[in-house]
Amino acid sequence: MQQKEGFGQQNLLGTLKSNKSFETFANAIDKAGLAASLDGTDQYTLFAPTDEAFSALPAGALDRLLEPANKDELASLVNYHLVSGRRTTSDVGKWQAARTMHGQPAPVRVSEGQLSIAGAQVTRPDILARNGVIHGIDKVNIPESRAD
Repeated sequence: MQQKEGFGQQNLLGTLKSNKSFETFANAIDKAGLAASLDGTDQYTLFAPTDEAFSALPAGALDRLLEPANKDELASLVNYHLVSGRRTTSDVGKWQAARTMHGQPAPVRVSEGQLSIAGAQVTRPDILARNGVIHGIDKVNIPESRAD
């Protein structure tokens, strides 16, 4: 098992911001207005797409999401990567699905020792923060649209 990263001293957002691989996702959290919710004592597990994962989105998709008019859609996307409770990869690997803060379950699969959530491979597992755990993933997971 890979050694756990991080020192657990910063909150989830601070840990993301101090790691150059997650600058885009940290910016998305800020723009979605969710930074304050990741700075409390509540524990979360964050499946954070890397900057490389965001660069694989279709041209213009990220810029559109980051526009102020799309704040709710961006918050929905961020919440689809967030699970209540502090869960390491060994915990998550026992699940069939993760109940995201978005409300939609994300399927979990372990194949040949590789953990994935909603089709995204966990490439940077168990980065510890004061109020949770971050797992870097190689794909931006897009939640299904909800009918209003």
